[in-house]
Amino acid sequence: MSSQVSRRHFFYGSLLAGAVPTAGFGSVASLSALGYKSPNEKLNIAAIGSGGKGYSDINGCLPENIIALTDPDDKRAERTFKQFPNLPKYKDFRRMFDKHEKEIDAVLVSCPDFMHGTASMWAMARGKHVYCQKPLVRTVWEAQQLQAAAAKYRVATQMGNQGYSNDGARECAEIIWNGDIGNVTEVHAWTDRPGRYWPQSPEVEPKQEAVPAHLDWEAWLGSAPDTPYSPAYAPHNWRRFPQFGCGAIGDMACHILGTPNMALRLSLTGATSVECVKKEGVGKYCFPHQTVIRFDFPARGSMGPLKLFWYDSLKDVPKFDGIPAGQLIGDKDINGSLFIGDKGMVTTGCYGEKTRLMPDEKMADYKGAPKLLTRSPGHYRDWIRACKGGDPACSNFSVAGPFVEWMLLGSIAMRYEGKLDWDSRTKQFTNNKEANQYLKPVFRKGYKFNG
Repeated sequence: MSSQVSRRHFFYGSLLAGAVPTAGFGSVASLSALGYKSPNEKLNIAAIGSGGKGYSDINGCLPENIIALTDPDDKRAERTFKQFPNLPKYKDFRRMFDKHEKEIDAVLVSCPDFMHGTASMWAMARGKHVYCQKPLVRTVWEAQQLQAAAAKYRVATQMGNQGYSNDGARECAEIIWNGDIGNVTEVHAWTDRPGRYWPQSPEVEPKQEAVPAHLDWEAWLGSAPDTPYSPAYAPHNWRRFPQFGCGAIGDMACHILGTPNMALRLSLTGATSVECVKKEGVGKYCFPHQTVIRFDFPARGSMGPLKLFWYDSLKDVPKFDGIPAGQLIGDKDINGSLFIGDKGMVTTGCYGEKTRLMPDEKMADYKGAPKLLTRSPGHYRDWIRACKGGDPACSNFSVAGPFVEWMLLGSIAMRYEGKLDWDSRTKQFTNNKEANQYLKPVFRKGYKFNG
């Protein structure tokens, strides 16, 4: 690989790894004037979503100051509420901002997918740093808006796709950039979700029931269209419904496709087309139970065109020519990816773990690729460092936004037969105008997206 290419990869990789200085923000002293804290000070962090993933996000940010908790479901958030008995607690994050806006430095957005964009925008418009759970947002338009807002309000951001911080993901990128498997022409990525994690099959219309006493349904719905309460939606299985989630691709692709996005620089161009080439268990109200989705990417600099396949709801690891059974990912963890080049193959796990050349004997004498990327202090610490005026987090919204833009096209492709051609310049499907209606959400009255 030429030195010119090496330098380009190093700069790109360093940006992803949080090693490039914070452009445009100047010195630490000027950062303090903008509300940034010294690395020796603690952040005041508020949580939007305190149950489920919110519990681990909150604990991932200790020992910073957690100062307020929000969750519309007392039962879902019970464990967190007991951990912090003396903190103020709210059902509606807007009321939390009414009371504590001046005290808050940063927020954790860990509510369901359909509220990620709205909650993050409300926080950024008030100058708060944001850690937002994957898949960042539910629609392409929201991804564009959050990316622009992060730059406008000059706040530190991070999407919760931990694979971007994993050493193995960076090692995979370095292997590819070193030319060890040649030009990559195909990527295959797979997950066992939804599988046993939530039901997702053809079913009758969700049954309306009385709202449980522990749940504020209006606050849970937030910006989503008016919908009667059903236990089919909350607290856990909302992910299967297009008005609330993105299916398995929204749950796991931000993790599993993060390494391909980083290593192959897929966000530089975005996809040119997407097609759901297989779907089984198609229902009226939810995403298909199982899909295979194909994304096509054009050449990106010295990297040639690429086809990428996404498989969900698998019960077994896919089989590929030239790889003995059992060498990819073990039966208990059916989440990973395989890069196929014209000189070899490399595989990674869900978060970039278990990165190695394939088949296994290729690793016997392998000395490793040069380290072109810095290594992360940890996904939450990466963001906290950025909040205090340090280098940008590895999956900040300028990185995460373009990534999820192309990834979320997959959830739209599930609705249609045939290939959808995508123009990344105009951000529109060119051969199916109807599909463009799903690029932007409809917001319920009272929830302005701009906060």
